[in-house]
Amino acid sequence: MNRFRCLTGAAVLSLAAIGTVHAQTYGPQDEGRRFNDGSRVVCEDVEVQRSGSDPNRIAGTAAGAVIGGLVGNQIGSGSGRRIATVGGAVAGGAIGRNVQGNRQEARGDRVVEQRCRRVHN
Repeated sequence: MNRFRCLTGAAVLSLAAIGTVHAQTYGPQDEGRRFNDGSRVVCEDVEVQRSGSDPNRIAGTAAGAVIGGLVGNQIGSGSGRRIATVGGAVAGGAIGRNVQGNRQEARGDRVVEQRCRRVHN
């Protein structure tokens, strides 16, 4: 059994080593570069979280949805009130998410980085 574990471990390590040897990273200087197999390097701006505890902006979305739902509930009556409540919750959630994202970006929690990858056509 020990021999089997040793062989399995060696196989896994050798596969990992092969994967890292063939791993290629691309940067903005490679954008547009074409390869013989028809693939090319494409770069795009991606918003990433540098630090913080709410990367998906859940708190801002939830708070906005609650506030929007409460405001929407004050409008209309009957089924119109229900529609206004749902509409207010959706709009409030979108606004809350946007506000939290702007605050995180202003504090430096969220930054835009350029990420490049090889795309096969």
